[in-house]
Amino acid sequence: MISNLANIFKISDLRNKVLFVIAMVLVYRLGVAIRVPGVDGIAIEQLRATADQQGALGFLNLFSGGAFESFSIFALGIMPYITASIIMQVLGVVIPKLEELQQEGAVGQRKITQYTRYVTIGLATLQSTGLVFIFGTGRGTAFFSAASAAPTVPLLPDGVWPRGYLIIPTLVAGTAVLMWLGELISQRGIGNGMSMVIFASVVASLPGGFFGIIQLNKWFWFVAMVLLTIAIIISVVFVELGQRRIPVQFAKRVVGRRMMGGQNTYIPLKVNQSGVIPIIFASSILLLPVIMSNVLGSGEGWRGDVARFVDEYIVNPQNLVYITILALMIIAFAYFYNSIAFDPIRQADQLRKQGGFIPGVRPGPQTERYLGKAVNRITLPGAVFVAVIAVLPYLLLIAADVNTFGFAGTSVLISVGVALELMRQIDSQLTLRNYEGFLK
Repeated sequence: MISNLANIFKISDLRNKVLFVIAMVLVYRLGVAIRVPGVDGIAIEQLRATADQQGALGFLNLFSGGAFESFSIFALGIMPYITASIIMQVLGVVIPKLEELQQEGAVGQRKITQYTRYVTIGLATLQSTGLVFIFGTGRGTAFFSAASAAPTVPLLPDGVWPRGYLIIPTLVAGTAVLMWLGELISQRGIGNGMSMVIFASVVASLPGGFFGIIQLNKWFWFVAMVLLTIAIIISVVFVELGQRRIPVQFAKRVVGRRMMGGQNTYIPLKVNQSGVIPIIFASSILLLPVIMSNVLGSGEGWRGDVARFVDEYIVNPQNLVYITILALMIIAFAYFYNSIAFDPIRQADQLRKQGGFIPGVRPGPQTERYLGKAVNRITLPGAVFVAVIAVLPYLLLIAADVNTFGFAGTSVLISVGVALELMRQIDSQLTLRNYEGFLK
């Protein structure tokens, strides 16, 4: 392993790419430490304490790398871009024009990327406006810390005007800068830039989570969480590399005076084809009741009952109702995403046009049914695996009576997935230059 790492720095081109990625990550972490102007320091401390304990705020804090709990310029993180990408992918199935752009190759992809940027800025504007009006007046902090008797302090003690209207463009600009950094990493670095930003965000939260358990003097549960994390890493690597290969044969054909085709290949179907996207979907949906309850308020009467119900069951990771809902939604969204990402009808049509066929299966409708059945069968174990990885640390923390280590399973799943993809790309670069790679 050490010799393989040394080989990276022997190649000037690869070395420059790796150093560029490290530099961009450092710029990102520097931006996380820069707070937006005009917010109250005491309210920030309350927000940080609340984000360490609650599921909804913990989710926002996870994907912002701790920027949300300090309300920094990168408080929105890369989540608006992820949501915009998912929206564009879903619309590509519904809108024929976008579907045509997806099939036009690099030219169409550039147009879709441009549309994704516009949607990202729009979503960032909506999210930043909501955050300023919810947390700027103290309503958001009051709701999420309802179990505490401590008084809440608004982030903007002088009111939303005029400081709030300065914070909104600041947060939108921070998201635009993050999007730009991710694209720079994809162009001039190595690996997917957006994935590297997410990787830096979730990895930054892991040491603080373990240290929080140590501070509670719960050494047994600290060791148990470390062992669980190692087991999750091993299982994630095993599942991420697992795939079902559907054999495909291509018929021979005569082109001019040469015989073409006749080779054998396969269609790789990953066990966990959707990755961590179902968790993002499910957690984002669980945030909607939080926003609605903040709009209703948390006073007396039925509005207060709704707010308390959401606080107790919907955003509380220490409650089995929240864990059950999250697990079921992850499985449902895994099937939903796979139905969009892999279209059996389109795949069967492409095989027919290229002269390929699955041995023992007739081209056309039978191939479509065969591929659809194979995808549905392989999606279930992958979806259950992701759900178990997401909720297993919650169950352990409930047993340990610890509520300061949120989204450990999600963090490990994202980290390992991005690290494996990065290793594959570095391995291909080393193998191309006749160096031994990481993967054997």
